[in-house]
Amino acid sequence: MLERHPPPGPDEECPPPGETSGGRDRFVGLTPREVLHRVFGFPAFRGLQEQAVERVMAGEDTLVLMPTGGGKSVCYQVPALCRPGMGLVVSPLIALMDDQVAALRQLGVNAAALHSELESDEASRIRSDLFNGRIDLLYVSPERLLSPGTLDRLSRQQISVIAIDEAHCISAWGHEFRPEYRALQTLPEHFPGVPRIALTATADQRTRNDILTALGMPEAEVLSASFHRANLMIAARPKGGEMKQLVEALEPHRNDACIVYCGSRARTERMAASLRERGFPACAYHAGLSPAEKRGSLHRFRSGEPIVMVATIAFGMGIDRPDVRTVIHLDMPSSPEAYYQQIGRAGRDGLPSDVLLLYGGEDMSRARYWLDQSTAPDSEKRIMRARLEAMISFTESTSCRTRALLACFGETLLEPCGHCDNCLHPVPTFDGTQAARMLLSAIYRTGQRYGALHVIAVLRGKTSDNISRTGHDRLSVWGIGKDKTENFWRSVVRQLIAKGALITGDEHGGLRLNEEVARPILRGEDEVRLREDAIVAAGKGSRSAGQGESIADQLTEDARERFNALKRWRLAEAREQEIPPYVIFHDATLRDIALECPGTLDELGDVKGVGGSKLGRYGEAVLEVLETLVPGR
Repeated sequence: MLERHPPPGPDEECPPPGETSGGRDRFVGLTPREVLHRVFGFPAFRGLQEQAVERVMAGEDTLVLMPTGGGKSVCYQVPALCRPGMGLVVSPLIALMDDQVAALRQLGVNAAALHSELESDEASRIRSDLFNGRIDLLYVSPERLLSPGTLDRLSRQQISVIAIDEAHCISAWGHEFRPEYRALQTLPEHFPGVPRIALTATADQRTRNDILTALGMPEAEVLSASFHRANLMIAARPKGGEMKQLVEALEPHRNDACIVYCGSRARTERMAASLRERGFPACAYHAGLSPAEKRGSLHRFRSGEPIVMVATIAFGMGIDRPDVRTVIHLDMPSSPEAYYQQIGRAGRDGLPSDVLLLYGGEDMSRARYWLDQSTAPDSEKRIMRARLEAMISFTESTSCRTRALLACFGETLLEPCGHCDNCLHPVPTFDGTQAARMLLSAIYRTGQRYGALHVIAVLRGKTSDNISRTGHDRLSVWGIGKDKTENFWRSVVRQLIAKGALITGDEHGGLRLNEEVARPILRGEDEVRLREDAIVAAGKGSRSAGQGESIADQLTEDARERFNALKRWRLAEAREQEIPPYVIFHDATLRDIALECPGTLDELGDVKGVGGSKLGRYGEAVLEVLETLVPGR
């Protein structure tokens, strides 16, 4: 075992919580593994971390593709401390920078962030620390970094490594493209010889190539970890009573942090209000809110309290809270890449978490219509359309969803994952050719201009003023599907939209045939297999709900009592320091402490996630909490 960094002795001064001591380069001379163990409290690197660190230590450029929660930050933080100089981290969001800085300061690392929301005295202190060489890692937005004054000051510093986080933002093919990232290709001119490491959790092959080209890193080695996240229970269900489905999915997570994604600002506010009426601590977040409102919502989310954040995709990138237990989509994402990035906000601590996508034929039709109306060049629209179709195919898949999602990133999962709804509850299919022909005929004979409800009413032989006025009750297709329920026909409509046999004529949802796909079905040349839409209760398909709604429920009674006591202590400590609780210790670390119940500082220091700085700051307090519950252990 590597030597553990000891806590301060009785004659040594320990820095106050949240502060750091010592000058830059105090870790130079230690090996990366020693820094990992002493500073971060981990016994060994995981996956591709060691390869990435070795590349940077050797001064080589690298692109790291690693799933959310895979430990990307270690890949640049460790070599930044081991190499002489200051680490420079380009990050797109203030919230992400602040979380990273707070976490590093807890580890005894001199970290700082330069951004527009700094108080003047804090900005002055950071400039002073920069001038005097006291900062180990500096986080900065691309806009601030590339401003003449900042770039000039930093170019006079010794830089150990340049990390470009959320690197997919540099690619025009990425789902969160930020044009200002493109200017980062000039960094080698200002920092010659400094190794660069670009990192992202989501990038298909086209996006990867674009990242390397845009950064001018053609010789960089690409290190790609598996994107498979075995702790995520992935599910997708057709919409049918959306609010009821949402409440059922959230119910097992009332005491957890949850994210609900909506496609519009107004919808986020409506859904948040509805959830509050049902007793959920919900708040809305979207780009149209005032800065004060957004800060308030973000503060509640980061505080560690149970909360349901109902948001547009304006909320997401840079969210560092590790204990989000469910992410629910009420509207379909534009691509598998965007979807993977968003569900990646669940279970960053590696513990079981649920993700659910609710979808409908209207979502698919609307997305296709607005893509058709886009003014983007045809070449770009073809790529966007392929990604949208891959997302639609994912929703209607009857096989392993994880396998289908990973295939979008060029990864092959040899066996079914065993933790998605289709694996846990296999979906039966049936020969739906006749039903499909009946529906397509009804749409054709009613003029290809009516929505699903009207066409289904014709098929089921329903009468209404509109049907009588149009004469559709005199058509040969009137009533031919009356032996089937409305929900059955809704399912057929949705699945034929997914298969591309039906498209909407306009934004109002009128259905018309896609001749290329629909004609062979009408002529009986193509067989249509449809999935039977089983009604599955939210908890039934949820692994984390089925095996215990929280970490505490998975512990023995004694360990649960210790875990909850440690969480109460952590919350009080976090409020005292005005930092998120998870930057003190993750739930997974508190769980391990509760299970192992260490009786000495040495034993506590051997728990994963307890580094030398945190042991010195919190060790005695943690042992006191345990002592009150297990006297004389």
